Amino acid sequence: MAKSKKLKHETELAKAAVGAGVKYAEERGAAVFEPTDSVSEKVLYLYRLLVHDKLIQPLPEDQVTQKSMRHKLALWYAKQLPADHPLLGD
Repeated sequence: MAKSKKLKHETELAKAAVGAGVKYAEERGAAVFEPTDSVSEKVLYLYRLLVHDKLIQPLPEDQVTQKSMRHKLALWYAKQLPADHPLLGD
């Protein structure tokens, strides 16, 4: 298995990615999230939606975990940030 790229601020990126993903899903008309939806539910839904929309590469099914999906969302979000963004820095 290829070593995934380590993100220095992965926790913060993943959290921001969930926010951006919720906005993306709702603007696209694909979902309406409730305040009672857990972060885990949002991560799973957003991962599946972004794979469906071909915005991220799917993981092999046996590697789909909360940690791996959060990593994929963090990478997706990081690619949208300007190169000098603080979350991309050292």
